[in-house]
Amino acid sequence: MRILGLDYGEARIGVSVSDALGMLASPLDTICEKDRKEQLKKTAAVAKEHNVGKIVVGYPKHMDGTVGHRAQYTEEFARDLSEMVGVPYVMWDERLSSTEAHRILESGGVSGKKRKTKVDKIAAVIILQGYLDANI
Repeated sequence: MRILGLDYGEARIGVSVSDALGMLASPLDTICEKDRKEQLKKTAAVAKEHNVGKIVVGYPKHMDGTVGHRAQYTEEFARDLSEMVGVPYVMWDERLSSTEAHRILESGGVSGKKRKTKVDKIAAVIILQGYLDANI
């Protein structure tokens, strides 16, 4: 079963997908959209195109583990997307995933401007791979 991984943001959504065995996450795309309905529509289309059986969404907890407004908004997005696609979703702790994505891209020699366009989908890979590794 393929699993979709998302790094949800108000302006951009990083998207990754697992292989059919659910062992390896790969980057797919970054959806650049601010309108929530369009975000849902475009993300649902990607999920259906890749025939995913589950969606893993990065859960933006504060460093102390508490949940704020952004996390609640992200969970609402995940729930609505899950209903549109007809598959379950899982919220997965995403603390420091964007920081790690920046570090990975920087160590790979990706310049600042190019890094900005790639960081969200790399963060989505980190989120999804963390979920996959914990559930093997």
